[in-house]
Amino acid sequence: MEYVVPSKRIVSKEDLDEFLKSDAYKEYIGYIERLNDSVKNLKNDAQVEISKNVQTILTILDTLSRWVKEIPPVENSKSRFGNPAFRTFYEKVKNSIPELFKDLVPEPAIIEVGKYFYESFGNEKRIDYGTGHEANFMAWLLCLEKLNVLTEDDDKAVVLRVFTKYIKLMRQLQFDYWLEPAGSHGVWGLDDYHFLPFLFGSAQLLNHKHIKPKSIHDSETVEVFSEQYMYLACIHFINTVKTTASLRWHSPMLDDISACKTWIKVNEGMIKMYKAEVLAKLPIMQHFMFGSLIHFEGGHAQSDDLEDDCGHIHEVKPKVVGEDGVFALGQEYPDCCGIPVPSAIAAAALKSKPRPLPFD
Repeated sequence: MEYVVPSKRIVSKEDLDEFLKSDAYKEYIGYIERLNDSVKNLKNDAQVEISKNVQTILTILDTLSRWVKEIPPVENSKSRFGNPAFRTFYEKVKNSIPELFKDLVPEPAIIEVGKYFYESFGNEKRIDYGTGHEANFMAWLLCLEKLNVLTEDDDKAVVLRVFTKYIKLMRQLQFDYWLEPAGSHGVWGLDDYHFLPFLFGSAQLLNHKHIKPKSIHDSETVEVFSEQYMYLACIHFINTVKTTASLRWHSPMLDDISACKTWIKVNEGMIKMYKAEVLAKLPIMQHFMFGSLIHFEGGHAQSDDLEDDCGHIHEVKPKVVGEDGVFALGQEYPDCCGIPVPSAIAAAALKSKPRPLPFD
């Protein structure tokens, strides 16, 4: 097999519709659903077999966590937006891919799987992060399976050890570098950054005898069990960052979901929502990449060079400008462009700092 640098092929709604009918889509969502099934009724610390390759992945993520500590945020106290030190971290990861993967991935394949990996930590230009970057991490794991680095026997460990460590690393990046939420839906989203911890997390709680969907409103339950269940860890994170009012005000969608009687309903709804609100949304999926391992011949091959300062590829279409039939090129901007959304983490951090006295 000839490995290639993954590229973006989804620019228009027509491209996206084609992808949603493709084998690449079926492979990706099938992998997510399989991982979901593997952790039903399992706590984060459940006994799972850790293969040699899974341990290597965990070591790689630990290395990145150490690098975050070694690359502190630069002085940026007057801004609630992303800290420029993130770019230093990002470049270090990008330039270290061959060394990081030397004991994990066949050398010819590093060129392909490496890009999925470093693009799973956010956007270097915008210093932001969202569900599209999270999807890149899952695509990376799917590529590792296609290379026989991971197998179906690793599924439990992939979710309960690898994915949870990735989320922990991402929270570290979000807190230290104040990553902005990419294309945030604000109060109408589950979380400023992630989706899959809610999906996998609801599977973990499927038949729990005492913790119910409405238990997210019990701060003691959330506090005690947040280390054991991803769903409650997400609620704990939101409560930590968005300290004003209640879930009803800053996270009404989560509040509505808490009215479900069973976790089965929540989990089924999460899978449907992931398909509709992540995989079927152009502003997110225009960033998804395809190569020889996750292969999609539809759409239109794009180069990263076509990205503008907002970090997106804008669809270009001919536009009639007069009755004489003269055409000019016009741009159609996706919904994700516009005013950058500052980090709520940054806002909370700045709010907690003591205000200097006028004569200090």
